[in-house]
Amino acid sequence: MTELIQQLIAWIENIIISVGYPGVAFATFAENIFPPIPSEVVIPFAGFVAAGGQLTLPGVWIASTLGSVIGAVVIYYIGMFAGDVVFRSFLRRYGRWFGTSEGDYDRALGFFRKYGAAVVFFGRVIPLVRTVISVPAGADHMPLGKFLLYTTLGSAIWSGLLSYAGFVLGENWEEVTHFMEQYSDVVYVVIAVIAVLLVGLFIYSRLRRKPAPQPTGD
Repeated sequence: MTELIQQLIAWIENIIISVGYPGVAFATFAENIFPPIPSEVVIPFAGFVAAGGQLTLPGVWIASTLGSVIGAVVIYYIGMFAGDVVFRSFLRRYGRWFGTSEGDYDRALGFFRKYGAAVVFFGRVIPLVRTVISVPAGADHMPLGKFLLYTTLGSAIWSGLLSYAGFVLGENWEEVTHFMEQYSDVVYVVIAVIAVLLVGLFIYSRLRRKPAPQPTGD
């Protein structure tokens, strides 16, 4: 699998060199549709190409943001037309084995409805999460305009940082990958801690709502 990913990355790098801005847009579109292709590799490489004068940094930034947004919209519609139905079907059949139910899923969607904009925005700057976050947005039927706004803002920040890093580092652009690995580890630890806290709060709230046992007569 790793060898296949390396071949895909090399192929995408060749497309960026050969086609230019459309190749950059295609690369970021592809990494949204197929998450194992890391944006933290393809976008800094495009920045490196810009440093060599074949492209411009603003052009790389715009093209990579555009490709990312288009890819996110595709995943959004997959979530809208398939995600909710498929997930509910899975919960009806197997939810009890995971200690969850459609009711829990509905509460999760309620959380997304309340904080969805922030989740979409910040999710776009977290590796892997930046792709899958489009699924609940589509499943919850978040208004497309709202989804596009926060997806574009988050993607623009992510693409801008990575392309600028590749531009500044030049031939050492691959160092971005090592930094992003450390960044990802920290982010995932934070997410795990937050998830544990949320689960703890959910269990605590369920226990508080549990009715006290009624005393029985002699």
